[in-house]
Amino acid sequence: MKSKQYDGGGTVMNVYQLSSQTDEDMIEKVSKLLMKQITRSDQDGSYDKLVKGVKLALDEQTASRIVVAESDDEVLGVAFFNIGVSLSSGGPYIWLNELFVDPDARNRGIGRKLLLHVIYWAENEGIKGIELETGIHNAVTKHLYNSLGFHDIISKRYGFTFSS
Repeated sequence: MKSKQYDGGGTVMNVYQLSSQTDEDMIEKVSKLLMKQITRSDQDGSYDKLVKGVKLALDEQTASRIVVAESDDEVLGVAFFNIGVSLSSGGPYIWLNELFVDPDARNRGIGRKLLLHVIYWAENEGIKGIELETGIHNAVTKHLYNSLGFHDIISKRYGFTFSS
């Protein structure tokens, strides 16, 4: 995915997909930003597990992608998604696991730019749809998704975690 450069209110920002060639410095920046998301949502996560997950997502053997928004060598936002197969649409779809913008960089259109980048990439790759989850009381994020054409899917999500 090519880097797109945006000028948002005087801030020049690049939005691009990371690759398996991503250096350790960038992996650390992405991991530190995502650690803010994990600690905010009271998930039981460790930094070491997060770094391991970021590295695994960048492995060419996985169907995972990470897109970053960066300005002045600082990662301001991250989108992380997996590509799966949809039986109902007969093709690939994206599950957007994370769309997170540093709290200090919010309200500058960074989340929108990240999501638009993912949408454009998906459309060019023949992806049939994008699904995601957000909190029911997260009005700002729901507004972003609705403004870009996402619609509500009423369901209850369940999870199972292996102990290890």
